[in-house]
Amino acid sequence: MFYHISLEHEILLHPRYFGPMLSDTVRQMLFTEVEGTCTGKYGFVIAVTTIDDIGSGMVQPGRGFVLYPIKYKAIVFRPFKGEVLDAIVSQVNKIGLFCEIGPMQCFISRHSIPQDLEFDPNSNPSCYKSRDEEVVIKVDDEIRVKIVGTRVDAADIFAIGTLMDDYLGLTS
Repeated sequence: MFYHISLEHEILLHPRYFGPMLSDTVRQMLFTEVEGTCTGKYGFVIAVTTIDDIGSGMVQPGRGFVLYPIKYKAIVFRPFKGEVLDAIVSQVNKIGLFCEIGPMQCFISRHSIPQDLEFDPNSNPSCYKSRDEEVVIKVDDEIRVKIVGTRVDAADIFAIGTLMDDYLGLTS
């Protein structure tokens, strides 16, 4: 699910950046350091939308660096159990398949793939297909997945998904 939330971040700035473009430099460093990262609590930061406040910098004693506290709003992606999402298959093997849901990796075990789909190691590329070959799931296909569980690390989120429900599976 996508959310628009308020966040805080601190930028450590080297003295060589002090000057007339200081404000623009702080903004650019915020975008560079924050966008595309993941926090376990809030999820993946997709984009910074607004910068609400750039606090007054605190000079670090003995170093000359300045620490700027920044309050900003961002769009974040945080998946939850039971959520249905579209994904792109990135790898297919006999134990299941891996897919990407935006920046997040998701694994779907062969036990969570419908019984009528069987792994075919002889096809190139390997795939899961039905007996009549009407449904074929291979690398780069778009599928609809239901999240069964998530694992949150300090800097990443991984998911386990299933295709065993109505309207899940191949979308195109």
